[in-house]
Amino acid sequence: MSAAIGVVLTTGLLTALAPTAHAAAGATLPFTSVEAESATTTGTRIGPDYTQGTLASEASGRQAVRITAGQRVEFTLPRAANAVNVAYSVPDGQSGTLNVYVNGTRLARTLAVTSKYSYIDTSWIPGARTHHFYDNARLLLGQNLQAGDKVAFESTGTQVTVDVADFEQVAGAAGQPAGSVSVTSKGADPTGNGDSTQAFRDAISAAQGGVVWIPPGEYRLTSSLGGVQNVTLQGAGNWHSIVHTSRFIDQTNSSGGVHIKDFAVVGEVTERVDSSPDNFVNGSLGPGSSVSGMWLQHLKVGLWLTGNNDNLVVENNRFLDMTADGLNLNGNARGVRVRNNFLRNQGDDALAMWSLYAPDTDSSFENNTITQPNLANGIAIYGGTDIAVRNNLVSDTNALGSGIAISNQKFLDPFFPLAGTITVDGNTLVRAGAMNPNWNHPMGALRVDSYDSAVNATVKITNTTITDSPYSAFEFVSGGGQGYPVRNVTVDGATVRNTGTVIVQAEAQGAAAFRNVTATSVGSAGVYNCPYPANSGTFALTDGGGNSGWNTTWSDCSTWPQPGQGNPEPDPNRNLAKGRPATATGSQDVYTPGKAVDGDPNSYWESANNAFPQSWTVDLGASQTVRRLVLKLPPSSAWGARTQTVAVLGSTDGTGWSTVVGAQGYRFDPASGNTATVSLPAGTSPRYLRLSVSANTGWPAGQFSEVEAYSTP
Repeated sequence: MSAAIGVVLTTGLLTALAPTAHAAAGATLPFTSVEAESATTTGTRIGPDYTQGTLASEASGRQAVRITAGQRVEFTLPRAANAVNVAYSVPDGQSGTLNVYVNGTRLARTLAVTSKYSYIDTSWIPGARTHHFYDNARLLLGQNLQAGDKVAFESTGTQVTVDVADFEQVAGAAGQPAGSVSVTSKGADPTGNGDSTQAFRDAISAAQGGVVWIPPGEYRLTSSLGGVQNVTLQGAGNWHSIVHTSRFIDQTNSSGGVHIKDFAVVGEVTERVDSSPDNFVNGSLGPGSSVSGMWLQHLKVGLWLTGNNDNLVVENNRFLDMTADGLNLNGNARGVRVRNNFLRNQGDDALAMWSLYAPDTDSSFENNTITQPNLANGIAIYGGTDIAVRNNLVSDTNALGSGIAISNQKFLDPFFPLAGTITVDGNTLVRAGAMNPNWNHPMGALRVDSYDSAVNATVKITNTTITDSPYSAFEFVSGGGQGYPVRNVTVDGATVRNTGTVIVQAEAQGAAAFRNVTATSVGSAGVYNCPYPANSGTFALTDGGGNSGWNTTWSDCSTWPQPGQGNPEPDPNRNLAKGRPATATGSQDVYTPGKAVDGDPNSYWESANNAFPQSWTVDLGASQTVRRLVLKLPPSSAWGARTQTVAVLGSTDGTGWSTVVGAQGYRFDPASGNTATVSLPAGTSPRYLRLSVSANTGWPAGQFSEVEAYSTP
């Protein structure tokens, strides 16, 4: 498509290439990332691996380099830099250092590495395992390097897994703005030894309507700030002004006008405790506020926003190593713009809108770069009205997560489901999607999920690029297992490359229209269209034209496609009706139509009583050759022998019906298994099969415990 965005991995650099017809996906970043697996090393490359709980599965690109004492990994700089940030992992309970070499010369400074902030356990989250293996450490190199220079890291004894290095040209410290109130003038200690909490509070109080200046240095706060309003908090740059605290601002309301920019907040959060507000911002900054140019690290959440944050702008920030979300608009967000941020190694959704207590409205996530969320989604929209997700680059999602999730999962009440128009435009997803251990089946790169209620909003998914998804590209599911429908979805303009299994993973009832969706190197089949749970209804795919490369359908709903296995020839002896959606003219009590295709011989469908004729219908999903039906009642001897009069009808569209086998009596006897076989003539190829029951000598209703359909006589 002319508006598609391509992603290339060249000499370890992940970049987004965009034609002039559409904006590039992802943030404009002040650094360039180089993958360790593309560097020169005397260590061992690990991966690729997509298995939950492995080091490689959480790594950028699903690969990394492991070094032990004396081993090194050497990077070639792609452009000028004077600083580096390294994503790494060390074994649980260990710490150490890396020697740093520039063009072969060892620096006096070393890079400290630790497992202190890693190996997070969240046993209360179903499907979670120990995760969050990586951490980030940064270093000013003390010299200006040029493209082509070499920077190497050498283990001094501790085993270190090096994932990726970010090289950056850091500007010098900015000067104090005229008229601002410096925190040091109120007694703040820039060495980090003293407690600067009260000095920050006094500076904020003195600077109302003005600027609080945080000079270069390191400052320690021992409790959170509150009552922050009508003030700018400004540092000399996020490599120069560093505040050490796990709780920076904690307040339920503010009159607004709060602007926070250009410094770092680094916490000491080593576990995830959801009852603790261990966040950079917890609550409200008030209307008309902004957060920009910040380096946020080692917190539970970057920004957990409640109350009034109308027209908040969050831009040009780095979120690293949170044990939970990077940012969560936790209801009542109006006109919020979150754009041009970089997020790595979040322990839950990297960016989320959760419409709890009040809907998030007219808010957007735009041009953000998100990598390695290790327990949830890159971007998650849980409810809300008129929400936009535009031009984001999301890569390497891990367990329990898609690249982008558009969902009605509520978690708590009162929840406000998706409404209005949900715009998902111009996003690029790389190696996104994961196996869900709770479902025992995969989550797609982009998921629309009627988890707790039907999706009735208008969902427009446009100009999408999906590359190297380990499983499917687009998933439509009712993840709570209740079978709620997904409706009003349009997928227009998508390029899918190297998807592991299928392009469309349709498990919910509902419908979506697809236009101009092109696919290459599809792992298994174009479409998996099987209801979850069984009998919950069909999903209709409308071909709007311009689609190519994915016109096949997975053949066997009793098995899951595995990455790269292709679409196997179906088992000719399989039961075509098992697990397929079933309906009836009526049911008695709990004896619903799906009981006849659930594989359980002891459950059964029973029609309305004393109301012959009654009919039962199954949708086989596509026109199929059917030569034989096996009708069953529960095998228990408590079911006395009986004869049911049954006619078989067939249809290709569910509207026009023809008689396949005329009405005749079929004997069911527990002494012979309580089964009856119906032979169908050659050439019978319906999509829909209907059994019309006009009599039953054992009970005044139609009854079947199983209806099995086979392609062989």
